[in-house]
Amino acid sequence: MPGSRFAIRTRAALATATGCLTVAACGVATSPAASPATSAPVAPPSASPSATGVAVPEPTGATPTAATPTAGPSTTASPAPAGPPEFSAKVSRVTRERLRYSWRPGCPVPVGDLRLITMTYWGFDDRPHTGELVVHEEAVDDIVSVFRRLYGWRWPIYRMRLVDVYKGDDFASIDADNTSAFNCRPATGSSSWSRHAYGRAVDINPRENPYVYADGSGSHSNARKFLKRPLKAPGVINPGDRVVRAFEREGWEWGGDWSGVKDYQHFSMGGG
Repeated sequence: MPGSRFAIRTRAALATATGCLTVAACGVATSPAASPATSAPVAPPSASPSATGVAVPEPTGATPTAATPTAGPSTTASPAPAGPPEFSAKVSRVTRERLRYSWRPGCPVPVGDLRLITMTYWGFDDRPHTGELVVHEEAVDDIVSVFRRLYGWRWPIYRMRLVDVYKGDDFASIDADNTSAFNCRPATGSSSWSRHAYGRAVDINPRENPYVYADGSGSHSNARKFLKRPLKAPGVINPGDRVVRAFEREGWEWGGDWSGVKDYQHFSMGGG
């Protein structure tokens, strides 16, 4: 019996040894915790295996957010500062009712030959205004051309109303420093028709540009400081200046060039 026990123990030891050698040869770990020497390689921290075995980027820890636009220069153009309006002139037929005082039967021109010009002018207050002049239809283009230049130069005009506002009274219109044109009246100091009666003359700023008698005096007390030329002041017309030249370009004559009396306010088509 002792011999039999010895043989049994010998066979068991041999079996155990043989099993261990077999396991080692197969490379199967005998323990759940693999040693560092035999463990699988560790993937780099930047990637981890996906379910398909393809490496995918590891999360960075930052939570992705939608891009927020940053403030920058506006692409919308700012509106340009509003400036004075462009010169405009509207020409229309004038009615007898508008000429209640300045026209009457026997005048040298019929109402049908006259035109009303409603146009822009630059005021003494450095602002644009709208005024009215009545002229002969043949004078319309000349007047619009000159007054367009005056407006472009910001050359000031005090007032521009029909003389009918003053009931056709030339003296009252001049005293109000009113720029006007048509008025069926005789020429100053004459029994003949004025060029104004034909709608072929205009008086501009009559206070600053008065009618001066041969002795150097005038009829309007508010114009005394404007009797002599040359004179530098707003709205004043001087010999050879750009206002005179603008009318000359249209073939109009200036009363300031007359000999003896001087009518600095007066411009006429064809003279007189």
